[in-house]
Amino acid sequence: MAHPHLLKDIASQAGTSMATVDRVLHQRGGVRAHTVRRVEQALAELEQQKGQVGLVGRKFLIDLVMHTPDRFSRLVRGALEQVMPTLHPAIFRARYQLAEDLPVAQLVATLDKIARQGSHGVLLKAPDVPEVVQAVARLQAQGIPVVTLVTDLPTSARRAYVGMDNRAAGHTAAYLVAQWLGSAPAGVLISTSSNRFRGEEEREIGFRQALRDRYPHLAVHEVSEGLGLHEATVALVRERLRQCPGVEAVYSIGGANAAILEAFEQVRRPCRVFIAHDLDADNLPLLRAGRLHVVLHHDLQHDMRQACMQVMAAHGAARLPLRPSSVQVVTPCNLPEP
Repeated sequence: MAHPHLLKDIASQAGTSMATVDRVLHQRGGVRAHTVRRVEQALAELEQQKGQVGLVGRKFLIDLVMHTPDRFSRLVRGALEQVMPTLHPAIFRARYQLAEDLPVAQLVATLDKIARQGSHGVLLKAPDVPEVVQAVARLQAQGIPVVTLVTDLPTSARRAYVGMDNRAAGHTAAYLVAQWLGSAPAGVLISTSSNRFRGEEEREIGFRQALRDRYPHLAVHEVSEGLGLHEATVALVRERLRQCPGVEAVYSIGGANAAILEAFEQVRRPCRVFIAHDLDADNLPLLRAGRLHVVLHHDLQHDMRQACMQVMAAHGAARLPLRPSSVQVVTPCNLPEP
């Protein structure tokens, strides 16, 4: 039975041993009829995959570049490393440039170095500033597609944005906060890590829009530029709470939620409802303890798969329509299994 596939690939596809596949291929007998049919089906499936995406033997080297707190970059890296082996028969390798505090000049230098070295694609979480937009254009000019993650660079030459609908997330947070607080006037603190990240801005716009349209009795107060770092966020939130005695709830867009809770404790104020983002190592214990009421999450493995497929599509190796991640509402009652 002529075929271009490795025995181990056929065996994996068929769910049987390589010895069994070898017997079927060489018609040695001693194999049950349904197993023969399964091996034949596996060959057909491998041929179909080859015909659809032309990936046998294709290797892709990608760069994950993120300006984000370590707790979130670890989450994204873990999701990518779980997804890459599932993209077989394509072979993916990744290089990582992950930093909590990354000046724009250093970020641009990193992207320009990738442009010089070469890469099959860059998965990028970065602030939406002109210098980064220009660096993305230089990558594109070198034939290196850029896929933005979590936060977009919509005016850049990026190939695609992958992540949740950030405005929908903001609308969801507003709805949940309003249900908890009821109809009495109250203040809500929005915390962002920086005003330079488009994804955070989109969440804030969605939140403010929903409050303005449906819950005008809730007043919004903002704190920003803590960069998701603990001490900086404690200081900023503590000062804002002293200025705004009516704040009773938090929508945390930029993280550092333990720091926000610490600031409430320092000024001896209760927080009636706390909505946060991402099931990272910091948020999970806070959610289990009931200190966070809701975490808005999305399937990072779905995002990483979409991002890798976009890289393959840019090189003519795949076709896949983009599907945004749905907003998942996670409470202490529906936590995923560890």
